[in-house]
Amino acid sequence: MTKVRRTIGLAIAFALVGAGLTRVDAATSAALSDAQKSAAAKGYEFLTSHDEIVAKAKSEGELRVLTSIEEKVVKYMIEGFNKKYPFIKVSSADLGSVTGAQRYLLELKAGSGREWDVVRAYTEFYEDYLPFQKKFDVLGMAEQGVLDIPKPIIDPIVRNVVTVGSNLQIVAFNKTLIAEDKVPNKWDDFLRPEFKGRKFIADVRPVWLASLVPAWGLEKVLDFAKKLAAQEPIWVRGHTRPLTSVLGGEYPVFIGPNFGSFKRVQGRDKLKVLGYKIVEPVPLRLHEGNGVLKDAAHPYAGLLWLEYMSSSEGQDILDKYWPYGASIFAPGAEQEKVTRGKKLSIVDWNGYKVLDENVKKVSAAYGFPKAK
Repeated sequence: MTKVRRTIGLAIAFALVGAGLTRVDAATSAALSDAQKSAAAKGYEFLTSHDEIVAKAKSEGELRVLTSIEEKVVKYMIEGFNKKYPFIKVSSADLGSVTGAQRYLLELKAGSGREWDVVRAYTEFYEDYLPFQKKFDVLGMAEQGVLDIPKPIIDPIVRNVVTVGSNLQIVAFNKTLIAEDKVPNKWDDFLRPEFKGRKFIADVRPVWLASLVPAWGLEKVLDFAKKLAAQEPIWVRGHTRPLTSVLGGEYPVFIGPNFGSFKRVQGRDKLKVLGYKIVEPVPLRLHEGNGVLKDAAHPYAGLLWLEYMSSSEGQDILDKYWPYGASIFAPGAEQEKVTRGKKLSIVDWNGYKVLDENVKKVSAAYGFPKAK
């Protein structure tokens, strides 16, 4: 009798567990179905299974990527991707800088340049790139767990562009030319008399200053820009070459270079003379927006590429080889570590689309200085 009771009890327990699992599965299935219908109503494609994406990508067997990420980094990214998906042959090409991105955009508008699958939606022309993106509901698939992509790095409006990195701006200096305690700890310190008259260098394209709009507001940023220009800095263009000049002892201080550019140059600093400070509020912006082209021949392989770049493996590659280029939203990323506990001025999706416009306004406030 005891054995019978035990058998019946176990049967009931397993039945209850099975029913619970069935209810969970049913709820998940219903949520996926609802999300798919919602996406379809907005003209988006929504796949309900990661296995389905992989199967479609496997049948495509190829992926072509146009990127502005450095060639060495892309090489490691492809190697990691191929370990995960050995059945997809990946090829890539360099999009280049702003000029290259503008040229490629003109090709798209002319009806050519569509031999690529994944392309960077360049920040300066972000809105112009959006009509050429395939309407995958990347955000919806991430929300439902179909794609493993952190939701904060996906454009919540267009839902199909993923920013795989972020950029923070710092103050760089040469330790042999200026003591660390003399380097400004606040942005306003650059307006002090001792920094007037060619005492520091600044980029004529003030992305770092435009990135302070979220924390300061546009009016304060423009007022600061006018006062900073009145300090008569040495105007330069770009980051790597001016940082190299700081390293070589030509200039004492550089206001606002990218942290990643600094780390690259610091890697060549055998004498350990290059230093940096992170000044609050820390200017930080989403970076390297990528999407699948609407005419892509291999769109599902493109989805897997977006997911891989956003994964812990992909982010580790960006941190190690770019370097320090992983998104601040990636757990354990170097940018997240160095800014932990600090006040940030993040150009998120609300500011990303107007960043270039704000850069132009700050440049106008500078008085259109010329690079020397």
